[in-house]
Amino acid sequence: MKNDKETIFGWCLYDCANSAYVTTVIAAILPNYFAKAIVGEAGVDILGMNMSATALWGFMLGGAAFCVFLFAPVLGAIADFSSGKKKFLTSFAYMGSLFATMLYFCGSGDVGLTIVLFLGSQICFVGGNVFYDAFLPQIASEDKLDSVSARGYAFGYVGGSLQFTLALVLVATQKTPEGQAMAARIGMAMTGLWWAGWTLLAMKYLKEEKTPYELPEKYQHQPKILAYLIVGISRIITTAKKVGRFKHLILFLIAFMIYNDGIHTVTSMATIYGTEELKLTTTALMVTLLLVQVVAIGGALIFNRLANRIGAKRSVMFALVLWSGVVTYGYFIHTATEFFILGMVVGVVLGGTQALSRSLYGAMIPEEASAEFYGFYAVFSKFSSIWGPVTFGVIKQITGSARLAIISLMIFFIAGLILLAFVNEAKAKADRDKFVF
Repeated sequence: MKNDKETIFGWCLYDCANSAYVTTVIAAILPNYFAKAIVGEAGVDILGMNMSATALWGFMLGGAAFCVFLFAPVLGAIADFSSGKKKFLTSFAYMGSLFATMLYFCGSGDVGLTIVLFLGSQICFVGGNVFYDAFLPQIASEDKLDSVSARGYAFGYVGGSLQFTLALVLVATQKTPEGQAMAARIGMAMTGLWWAGWTLLAMKYLKEEKTPYELPEKYQHQPKILAYLIVGISRIITTAKKVGRFKHLILFLIAFMIYNDGIHTVTSMATIYGTEELKLTTTALMVTLLLVQVVAIGGALIFNRLANRIGAKRSVMFALVLWSGVVTYGYFIHTATEFFILGMVVGVVLGGTQALSRSLYGAMIPEEASAEFYGFYAVFSKFSSIWGPVTFGVIKQITGSARLAIISLMIFFIAGLILLAFVNEAKAKADRDKFVF
């Protein structure tokens, strides 16, 4: 099934499906709507403490990441054993799209409802990506990993841009705050429908090979769900004991955890930073975020070519230098034009960093346990995603300014760059070839 054009096409289409959620809900509409309409300038009292929208948004992102941190590896192990990656991916996609569609019902002051629906959609989005990413080493040969991963992100940026354009036009044509609020709610509902619709088409083409594993005889008389859960936990324990011998894979994961923390925080907090700190208009924010998506299409493909010349690891290291420049520039900006320029640079490095990190990891893991190892990948990714937004929220809550929070993210990129320099790809692949259950 490797390098099958139809399967790869279906895999890429799913990125087109769920990227609309990231672009429209997470990056653009919901943070802005949450700050202006749901929470408001006065903030909200939680546990006896008045929280700003920026601080609460950071805690919400961190909470969703923590939930995925708890269950991703076990689900990955179950999916590997049961040939269930496609089933899990489909289930998470449809549940996530339902939560996203229901965000339409969040009106002014509905803080609790928004938190619940956001957590539901975000957990399903990230959980589904564990299984989506796990397909990569199974559908592409090692020499095609970078290009297929980049193509998936390119599809995602195209899909995200198209759906976001529809939402942007809807919001921008409204002249009153009430009209913009309703347009934002409709835009989020449209995102959920987009996610579900493209998932249906993607699953038509995406194929999954059956694994040779069967349930041990001692578990065959138990309910299948319980049996798979026991086997999944058992495989996780077995793999966790062996992963310790994958020194360079672990080093990469630690480096990734650190620098991805910075990337995730920049992309997830950008809109609310522009709303509360820079006082930008909704239109200026939306246009900039659309620009990021459009530029990122080319960014993913450019970095793929760069990886072909100098290697994936060096390309990611170069991108981390650029990310350090992004947060430095972000500290000093004040105008919509400067925010626009910042968005262009983010677009270039975003696609390249994400696509190459995924393919670099895929080249270092055993194919027969890809979902399980991508479960670990999700753990490291989401464990890092807990602390960045939470730290951002804490700094904003204490200092009252998000500028110190944005400049502090440079440490994540520098530390990640240093650790990544010590990763030896050849030794990591040698360890991969020795892996057995």
